[in-house]
Amino acid sequence: MGKFELVSFAGGDELAQAAARAWLEKVAAASRAGRRHLVALSGGRIARRFFSAAAEQAKVRAVSFAGVHFFWADERCVPPDDTESNFRLANELLLAPLKIAENQIHRLRGEDAAEAAVKNAEAEIRRLAPANENGQPVLDLIFLGLGEDGHVASLFPGEDRSAADSPSVYRVVTAPKNPPRRITMGFPAIAAARRVWVLTSGRGKKAALRESLDPAGQTPLAQVLRQRSQTRIYTDIRIF
Repeated sequence: MGKFELVSFAGGDELAQAAARAWLEKVAAASRAGRRHLVALSGGRIARRFFSAAAEQAKVRAVSFAGVHFFWADERCVPPDDTESNFRLANELLLAPLKIAENQIHRLRGEDAAEAAVKNAEAEIRRLAPANENGQPVLDLIFLGLGEDGHVASLFPGEDRSAADSPSVYRVVTAPKNPPRRITMGFPAIAAARRVWVLTSGRGKKAALRESLDPAGQTPLAQVLRQRSQTRIYTDIRIF
């Protein structure tokens, strides 16, 4: 299993504030160096607090987002104004408050035919991100949440091995929870990122996190950890 850095907090608000602060340092460093910062976002309950914290801190610190481009680790196949949309959550709490320009937002178009949305999303991410030796686009940072079953993005336990091993950057999946039709980034694309930060909060995820950190763990997060040399996990869950 690849190495992981476990960063522990007393509660979700403290976690969100710390993750936001660390991310804004990366954004500011890229801005000072004149580089783009390519990031993929996820949804979930802790993401709500993280987005709010990041927007608030960015305004206070006057962090420039001129070079930040936003992608998504996964999306539900719903319109962008639907309450289930990961884009809607990020837009309301982060993108709109910071007045991010439309040409810096590369959402997964959940309202389109799924296969067409996948094709367009892959073309868009490849247009901006350099490729690694395996042909995967390399993002600067991918944020992931963790489900109570150990899923990350829309990669769920029990998926057929051939599908899980697909080299596609994005692919259509049927989730075991509503809404079932989704688009997700695949394991190879997540593995290729320079950094992956997992934000996980709540006692209900304790078993999933514990299994994920076990070298023999079978959760999707465990698969991510095995495929990467380093992953950072922000959590308020006590497992040791």
